[in-house]
Amino acid sequence: MPAHRTTDFIEEEARVTRCGTFTVRGILYSAPSRLISHRLKVRVYPDHLDCYLSGALVHSTARGSHAANSRRRKLDYRHFIEALKRKPQAFKGLAFRDDLFPREAYRRTWERLEAQLTQREACKAIVGLLELAANHGVEAVLAERLEALLAAGELPDLEQLQNEFAPRQAQCPDVEVDMPPAALYDTLIGEEVSV
Repeated sequence: MPAHRTTDFIEEEARVTRCGTFTVRGILYSAPSRLISHRLKVRVYPDHLDCYLSGALVHSTARGSHAANSRRRKLDYRHFIEALKRKPQAFKGLAFRDDLFPREAYRRTWERLEAQLTQREACKAIVGLLELAANHGVEAVLAERLEALLAAGELPDLEQLQNEFAPRQAQCPDVEVDMPPAALYDTLIGEEVSV
């Protein structure tokens, strides 16, 4: 046995494109938008990747597969939500659109929205659903609700789902502070404090 642990990773460099993606060993990965146009040192482990910028760990992700039936992409929809919120109709033309659905229920919902609504309405609805899932931590329960709506033959109502799943903004209580009269402070100044 060696005295010290050996490295169990391979280090590579990757540049994050303006689309927020980078390629390592033939697989396309997504990265948070703050890393766009940065060159990362990527440590490739058997099951995950660790990405470093200037020696600091800035992103970790599960490793993609080279299996024959895989798309050779490992994309996280959360990395694209903010850009899609600004331009929701871009969702329709994304080359990797099908890789952005976190669960099958979201893909099936998109197909139903696309078939029954205008392109503009369908894109706005699915981006709203993905944003709700990503930013409010309700991906699984929202998927269950979408499955139920699909089974009932209904389209999701984004506003109703946002009211149901998005946390409500808590009302801040009104705090009233009674200021003591200044004369009380004058009495404190006159007293001597023994040490």
